[in-house]
Amino acid sequence: MPTKFKAADARRYSRLVVDGVKQAPSRAMLRAVGFADADFEKSQVGIASTWSNLTPCNMHIDELARLAAAGAEAAGAKAITFNTITVSDGISMGTPGMRYSLVSREVIADSIETVVGAQGFDGVVAIGGCDKNMPGCLMALARLDRPAVFVYGGTIRPGTDRRDIVSVFEAVGGVAQGTVSERQLNFVERTSIPGPGSCSGMYTANTMASAIEALGMSLPNSSAQEAVSEHKRGDCTRAGAAVVGLIERGILPSQIMTRRAFENAITVVIALGGSTNAVLHLMAIASSANVKLGLDDFTRIGKRVPVLADLRPSGRYSMSELVAVGGIQPLMKTLLDAGLLHGDCLTVTGASLAENLRGVAPYADGQHIVRPLSDPIKKDSHLVILYGNLAPEGAVAKITGKEGLRFHGKARVFNSEEQSLQGILSGKVRSNDVVVIRYEGPKGGPGMREMLSPTAAIMGKGLGQTVALITDGRFSGGSHGFVVGHVSPEAALGGPLALVKTGDAITIDAQRREITLHVAAAELKRRRQSWTAPKAYARRGALAKYARQVSSASLGAVTDLPQAPPRAAKS
Repeated sequence: MPTKFKAADARRYSRLVVDGVKQAPSRAMLRAVGFADADFEKSQVGIASTWSNLTPCNMHIDELARLAAAGAEAAGAKAITFNTITVSDGISMGTPGMRYSLVSREVIADSIETVVGAQGFDGVVAIGGCDKNMPGCLMALARLDRPAVFVYGGTIRPGTDRRDIVSVFEAVGGVAQGTVSERQLNFVERTSIPGPGSCSGMYTANTMASAIEALGMSLPNSSAQEAVSEHKRGDCTRAGAAVVGLIERGILPSQIMTRRAFENAITVVIALGGSTNAVLHLMAIASSANVKLGLDDFTRIGKRVPVLADLRPSGRYSMSELVAVGGIQPLMKTLLDAGLLHGDCLTVTGASLAENLRGVAPYADGQHIVRPLSDPIKKDSHLVILYGNLAPEGAVAKITGKEGLRFHGKARVFNSEEQSLQGILSGKVRSNDVVVIRYEGPKGGPGMREMLSPTAAIMGKGLGQTVALITDGRFSGGSHGFVVGHVSPEAALGGPLALVKTGDAITIDAQRREITLHVAAAELKRRRQSWTAPKAYARRGALAKYARQVSSASLGAVTDLPQAPPRAAKS
């Protein structure tokens, strides 16, 4: 890792690449891509763009990257834009391709780290617009620990009749139930995604954008802007200028992404009713930042932080509607005034969180999207960490209270997402079932697929109040209902989920934070003796490498945990 940054040296990294006689070949190469003599005396800012026209989340980020570059150059730096990958969860959901989703987070982090490290940029602006490229960007910025700002690509505008991508998934379940015609499904399909931007509810993209702003790594209000708006364009230009200021002042991500800053991020995610993926991603970012953060921190913080925002999927409103009433800044000011945020945390503005929020006005009277602290949707967190004989290392539930706080039912076991979806749509899943989807964990999937198709099908079939679902996979931020994911240890490693049989009784108790399989220990021991691990899905390539390297979901499913130093050879 880099040594301590010296504020007086704004070209600490780029000078190693371009200064002196021996670097003439480097300068020759850079002249070909547009460098003039004066540019070699400027600090260099890398603009990490996740542009791609394969998904609406990222289709506009090329323009945003140009604006960020212009902002950096207007502030006196030389900007260089480069790309990294993105994949679309919404497109690959329910298919084998979804296995690459969480894998892409690691590829993005590795690729940004690789380019910035190789090219010697003095600072970075990273622009992300979809679920995995946002935490991937932050993981890279934490590893590099050089001045950096993150920019969110912005939320999509709602479709016809306030629909979004989850409306389409749930309409598929409605077709199976007979409550939605194929003609109606076609209309929903054609009118739900009107243009650029990330999915419109408090799903994973908007959740992570809000968490990153609370963490201090994006400019104020960056998380609450529509993708197609002058506000977002201005945000990008300001971010380019801001990173130059950070370079000049020597402010590093390690000074911003502290443990107290992560606690702020968790607090805001809870107040917004955000995605369970925030648990996985915040632990992964913290790991990259060398900050100790675990599942029990979410429980500790969640005991005192209420859910205040009535946002989709479990609530009524879209992110665009939250933007219209002021975004998340008034919410953060409310939390700060109540002593629920650490106001002294440094941010990319160069000021503290409290200083950034000093002039923020409260929400106007008459809005119903964000409740007051005196009238919360839920008095404590909806992100419930469960333990028990089914999840000795923990599991993550999303319980808003609308689903109830306790569920007892009989297991209906499926060994893959595809099998579960077929079972739900064909009528095999019935009221009082606990759908068990296993072998979908980080190693077993591999890739820990999101179970939006099964959860949406359950909702579409009208079973949302009478069926629970547990898995060692993940959930989309668009999933809702009585759902439990991240069950650890995962089934592919012989975790207890591998031993469940259809008909076994299971209890999920959100108040006691327990998940229990009602099978005697002796019977589980007998089942374990006959259990065999499934064959690996892939033997070569990205999925195979990921499966070999990835940690448990209870540790953030990261692929670069510190290795123990080798033991000295015996003499």
